Amino acid sequence: MPEGDSVFQTAVRLHTALAGRVLTTADLRVPAHATADLTGRQVLETVPRGKHLLTRIEGGLTLHTHLRMDGRWQTYGSSERWPGPAWQIRAVLGNAERTAVGYRLPVVELLRTGEEQRAVGHLGPDLLGPDWDGAEALRRLSRDPLRPLALALLDQRNLAGIGNVYATELCFLAGVSPWTPFGEVPRPDRVVGLAHRLLGLNRTRSGHVTTGDIRPDRRHWVYGRAGQPCRRCGTRIRRSTIGAPPQDRVAVWCPHCQPGPVN
Repeated sequence: MPEGDSVFQTAVRLHTALAGRVLTTADLRVPAHATADLTGRQVLETVPRGKHLLTRIEGGLTLHTHLRMDGRWQTYGSSERWPGPAWQIRAVLGNAERTAVGYRLPVVELLRTGEEQRAVGHLGPDLLGPDWDGAEALRRLSRDPLRPLALALLDQRNLAGIGNVYATELCFLAGVSPWTPFGEVPRPDRVVGLAHRLLGLNRTRSGHVTTGDIRPDRRHWVYGRAGQPCRRCGTRIRRSTIGAPPQDRVAVWCPHCQPGPVN
């Protein structure tokens, strides 16, 4: 599932391609909205909310989409050919200049703009949103002090935008194992602040850089590096899973730099 900064970048691409222009093509290839006719309406904006995308359309409508594991939005020029199998396309929004094509989108929902909270109202403070509230995020995280840090960070109801990359790297930067209960994490406010800073720094670049080094093989401390030596101490990085199936997630950590409980 993409991280919040990747979804932010997708929203920027969609907004650039569609906002302020009238739809000449609109095709929602899902049973619930297959007959919806949006042509002739102007796209007002596309905004991210955590890992959700909200494309607001003239007339008080919002197209709510979510990428989850396999979905993606691509934009093309009006005369460009769309690559990939047609059966993977779930949504098409186009104007005279650009066309946005949504592939393998698991969530395609057309709703009234005034009812957006029905789709995203459960989310915690958005790490990349204009109304980010670190104190509220910390309050939500603190409600379950026994919950492992990694799982608490991944819960979008606490704060919206963190995926497995950032959850893994934040545990390393906090100096605790992913299984450490949130209530035992030293200075959890710093973890929340660092999450906000990291996503903010990466919202305009790819790679989810957490080390400060943008070279492809130097971007992360432990994520994606199981079996390799820790960049700080040289200890071999370990890999396991955290959480109960089918919601279990990958956990990667340095046993030396991240003391605490393990699976």
